[in-house]
Amino acid sequence: MTALQISALIVVGLSGTAIALTPSPLRQTLLMAIFGFALTALFFAFQAPDAALSELVVSGIAMPMIILAALRRLADQHPSKGSESSPQAHGDEAREKAR
Repeated sequence: MTALQISALIVVGLSGTAIALTPSPLRQTLLMAIFGFALTALFFAFQAPDAALSELVVSGIAMPMIILAALRRLADQHPSKGSESSPQAHGDEAREKAR
């Protein structure tokens, strides 16, 4: 194996581990895109350009965009706890009126 192949394997291993250890879905999505680009480099290093191009499109571009769109939709459907429409904010307002 060449130094390029070994370094590509190390980058893929480290980025895959980083995805598994990251708790935030948004950060996992961004790391998944980096992982896709690392796999693309790995496939090119092992002389599989057809697999590399497929990996580039699917894992590096399309999948992160789909996941980011889904996360955005979930965020729009479920407002954060700090907003005025949260149940906790309504509970605070009810306590203030009761005083």
